Amino acid sequence: MLHDQGPLLVLAGAGSGKTRVIVEKIAHLVASGRYPARRIAAITFTNKSAREMRERVARRIKGEAAEGLTICTFHALGLRFLQIEHAAAGLKRGFSIFDADDSAAQVKDLMPGAKPDAVDDAKNLVSRAKNAGLSPEQALAAARSTREMEAARLYARYQARLAAFNAVDFDDLIRLPVQILEQDAQIVSAWRERIGYLLVDECQDTNDAQYRLLKAIAGPRGNFTCVGDDDQSIYAWRGANPENLQQMERDYPALRVVKLEQNYRCSNRVLRAANALIAHNPHQHPKKLWSEQADGERIRVWECRDGEHEAEKVAAEISFLGTSKQVPWSEFCILFRGNHQSRPLEKALQLLRVPYHLTGGTAFLERQEVKDALSWLRVIANPEDDAAFLRAVQSPRREVGATSLAKLAELAAGRHMPMSRAAQSLGALQQLPPRAANGLGAFNDIIADLRGHAGQLSAADLVRRLADKSGLLADLRGQCKDEASFQRRRANLDELAEWFEGGPRGASAGDLAAQLALLSRNDKDDGGNQVRLMSLHAAKGLEFGYVFIVGCEDGTLPHEAALEEGSLEEERRLMYVGITRAKTQLWLSYSRQTQRFREKVRLKPSRFLDELPAAELQRDGADPVADAARRKERATASFAAIQALLED
Repeated sequence: MLHDQGPLLVLAGAGSGKTRVIVEKIAHLVASGRYPARRIAAITFTNKSAREMRERVARRIKGEAAEGLTICTFHALGLRFLQIEHAAAGLKRGFSIFDADDSAAQVKDLMPGAKPDAVDDAKNLVSRAKNAGLSPEQALAAARSTREMEAARLYARYQARLAAFNAVDFDDLIRLPVQILEQDAQIVSAWRERIGYLLVDECQDTNDAQYRLLKAIAGPRGNFTCVGDDDQSIYAWRGANPENLQQMERDYPALRVVKLEQNYRCSNRVLRAANALIAHNPHQHPKKLWSEQADGERIRVWECRDGEHEAEKVAAEISFLGTSKQVPWSEFCILFRGNHQSRPLEKALQLLRVPYHLTGGTAFLERQEVKDALSWLRVIANPEDDAAFLRAVQSPRREVGATSLAKLAELAAGRHMPMSRAAQSLGALQQLPPRAANGLGAFNDIIADLRGHAGQLSAADLVRRLADKSGLLADLRGQCKDEASFQRRRANLDELAEWFEGGPRGASAGDLAAQLALLSRNDKDDGGNQVRLMSLHAAKGLEFGYVFIVGCEDGTLPHEAALEEGSLEEERRLMYVGITRAKTQLWLSYSRQTQRFREKVRLKPSRFLDELPAAELQRDGADPVADAARRKERATASFAAIQALLED
């Protein structure tokens, strides 16, 4: 089918080749000559998927034909827009991007005495308003409760704080471009000329602001291809609105809808179970996945005594298949509804010496030395970023204590300038204790040196010079008790530099810091040849030969909050995502009881298990002969494994 004019929505089921659709569409658009590569933009939701798409496009389109093609995330596109149109957004060049910790710190500072839960709630309400594309004034007008009105007023104060720091937060990277494009006819015309054709992956995950950004750039002609799956919309908690797919049909009456239903990943047995489950959700465009692969083994359903017993069974099964059947550890994945469920699983795997990798552990970008280096980059780029200045000037410490910083903040406020500017003022330094003034003077000299080299060094070399000149490396050596510990932490700074290897010489420090701000927790989360443990939310887009979904109980999956609210559709989609990760074999397990506050509580199997076709399931005890044979096989393998351990 050929469709290269007007709006197109491709509803692509799990494992049906969504990315290939976009890659082939880009190749056709370029080959046809209708759009040069520089006027084509493909938008994804993660840096990892953008990187993979770029690699596939590069293999598909050779030479200079792909030059200028844009493949990036929504937020990277928003950043690019603001770097070009910063004046229209009320920003200066080199603006900072506040990460989640920076934003939370500002909200906390604006709510003195508030409890942590209240701060989190207020920050979430502000984020929700931004994801809906609302300005502070619009949020206040839309408020329907005292809680929402207070949050809208906080939003206004928070935004004023960001403006004073010449900074934006992650949500602003979408909200501000939408605001400008919807209000400035000249700028929107220029961007529609810049991006003549738009392709969007995972479009079911767009929030309201992201959909409005798509619509503003595509314009009334709607030269776009959106690819997604309404059955895999599982991010409502962070603002995703699957109803945007229906809104798209209303906004673009000429929209062509195409369904992809052939799955290239799973056995037919897994697909029949997934189809039966998701059929319980309402659909505007129902799909029925099918495959040319064999039926495969029936889905195993395990009843376990409790969470520890469940973990032991899962670990034993993985150990058996990995050792006796020579299945690579990386082919196994254990999925759960909440991260707290990983603890007994980790213990059980450790006891059997099964290597594993927990997705969502301490992220590289959250390590102390990495965040310290990034704060230096931000100050180099943006002298008005007081949040970054406060961290950098104390990393490492320079005899500039909390009292001196408080005095500096007071002096800066009196002079109506950011703290880093005040720290360079001789008049301000003279009012501080001599040791603090000397420390700030040394800090200023290092910043001046690094700014002077920023336009001469490659991006990676600037990070390396920063690590040395700032004193971060020397401070790390002092913190570490042994050489091995120092080398591990030094390697994090080396890796930070390597992330920019091959970047353009003379890239600004602001560009470097902005790129890092866009990297998500799991962009470098490569587990290698290890069993993967992850939440169901983190599993979307991945596939494994052998998948275990644990905790299939009412109150866990579906979650207790969904049961109380009667909103099971997204929880069902979450289970559907988990099921369709399995290529070869699938296990579903639940516990009969758990312990809460030293009391044993009875649990009920997930109602979703009853929505699966009985013919596709193999429940514990349903086939005594097969169960006995399976136990004997595993006992033999376990005995051999114990012997091997004793011989080590």
